[in-house]
Amino acid sequence: MPLVVSQLTIDSRDPHALAAWWAQVLQWQYVWEPAPDDDEIEISPPGGGATNWLFIRVEDPKRGKNRLHADLRPPDGSDQATELERLLGLGATRVDIGQGDVPWVVLADPEGNEFCLLRGTPSQAAAALAAESAGS
Repeated sequence: MPLVVSQLTIDSRDPHALAAWWAQVLQWQYVWEPAPDDDEIEISPPGGGATNWLFIRVEDPKRGKNRLHADLRPPDGSDQATELERLLGLGATRVDIGQGDVPWVVLADPEGNEFCLLRGTPSQAAAALAAESAGS
């Protein structure tokens, strides 16, 4: 039997603020209602459709580019420009990590963790994959 990923753990100077930010961005919920002195905050998608994210307090600041990052797609019915405006309004910032001219947008959360906003929606990505598979 394969291993099961329980959580993706994210180091954070302020896990309360960062978990709240990501819960708003992803429209996820808290796994438990965090107490003010909690050093770990976990969020999950409604219906459990993805791996939970666990934010843990660390004292050292982030250094350098992330070795692991999230790639986010606009939901069906939206688009990259709409979601980019929403994310920037929530406090994301554009970052240049040397990506060059690419169809995705590289952003950072309030603590500087990079993530990408892809161009296509899940339906568009599935259709492109199906078309590619049919041509093979």
